[in-house]
Amino acid sequence: MRVPTTLVFSTVQPVIFVLMFRYVFGGAIRVPGVRYVDFLMAGIFVQTVTFGAMNTGVGLAMDLQSGLIERFRSLPMARSAVLAGRTIADAVRNLFVIALMVIVGVAVGFRVHTGVLEFGGAVVLLLLFGVAFSWIMAYIGLSTGNAEAAQAASFPLMAVFVFASSAFVSTATMPGPLRTYADHQPVTATVNAVRALVLGGP
Repeated sequence: MRVPTTLVFSTVQPVIFVLMFRYVFGGAIRVPGVRYVDFLMAGIFVQTVTFGAMNTGVGLAMDLQSGLIERFRSLPMARSAVLAGRTIADAVRNLFVIALMVIVGVAVGFRVHTGVLEFGGAVVLLLLFGVAFSWIMAYIGLSTGNAEAAQAASFPLMAVFVFASSAFVSTATMPGPLRTYADHQPVTATVNAVRALVLGGP
């Protein structure tokens, strides 16, 4: 949150994904029983908080590299305060970006098919999932101690989780081994839960 450009680029990327999948790939993707834009947005929401978690790791690596964390350690404060503060700040950013994605989604045809409570539950689930991934990325960032290395280490992990999931297509279209992996990894579980809360169904 200290760097405004981070917030800007955190919002630009998911908007581009919405537009690309809605208007470039959406015409070629069919999901039985549901409009693709409604199917897509749950995946976009989860992708947004998942990739947003990389900012936690990269930011902490930058703080470690610059000596900021060492200066914090010299202050009379809990050692966990830096990590907690960073993840809370990123959760607030995620809330803002999710709100923006809802607006963009509605603009391109997305509609919520359930009630306010269910949609609120979906938002809470997204925030909790984002916090969980932020802690994983924090570990990577602190382990590498270098912003470039943290980003390089984080992106392949995020890509394997997000793109090999039910975020953008049904896992039923995937070949056997890949489908088995996709059906049993946390991004798919979260996407399916958010999709059920937003669209209804199991």
